[in-house]
Amino acid sequence: MSLAAVTRLEWRRLLVRPLAWVLAALTVAWLAWNFTLLLGGFLASQVQRAAQPDGPGFVDLVGVPLLGQLAQLAFLVVPLLAMSTLAGERRNGTLPLLFAAGVPAWRIVLGKYLALLGWLLLWLALALAMPLALAHATHFDWGKLAAATLGLALMLAALAAVGVACSAFASHPALAAAATLMIALALWSVNLGAQLAGVNGGAINWLAMSTHLQPLLRGLVSSADLAWFALLIALALALATRRLDAERERG
Repeated sequence: MSLAAVTRLEWRRLLVRPLAWVLAALTVAWLAWNFTLLLGGFLASQVQRAAQPDGPGFVDLVGVPLLGQLAQLAFLVVPLLAMSTLAGERRNGTLPLLFAAGVPAWRIVLGKYLALLGWLLLWLALALAMPLALAHATHFDWGKLAAATLGLALMLAALAAVGVACSAFASHPALAAAATLMIALALWSVNLGAQLAGVNGGAINWLAMSTHLQPLLRGLVSSADLAWFALLIALALALATRRLDAERERG
């Protein structure tokens, strides 16, 4: 079975799972409601902002905050979607069938990861469609929105990789979801104690996901931030592959 076949199979499973559709409907509805509130606040403050030519614009007050709310929802959505990628296969007894078919562990892990990432990027595109619908009616900072979108895409990719890794180690999907949530929250706030102690720029600050996402949301793209997300994704997928290889060897 090729990588494309594994990806298509997992994508179809996502499409027929009611959970994926329910999460998409509820989260998009929530984002649409908040988009309406943000847009109302933006329109109400137009008179005050007219006196500030260099003040925040539509992307600063509507687009980026909307993406920030999507980032918060991702801590719940990604664990729920990723929990069954491998733990569900193991629980249903179908994982040995993939091993028996001669599918390499890396191909199983990468195929399931790409399918999950495709769903999450589609979710991100639906959220982006809201501010983009008004691009013709207001001054649009395309650079800042592109940087924020890149940051959200990298965050979703990293959380998806962590979710697949947790699913590879867990014996039950619920355990995988709980582990993904705990690791994601730890990655986000690992530097909180250091910040409260007045330490910034140290090694513990570098470990936090928020340290690398927030500059992107402000429109600042750094190779160090991109490298952090790439390293996290590679490490998580490598651990998942290692776990499946060990499981295959044990039979």
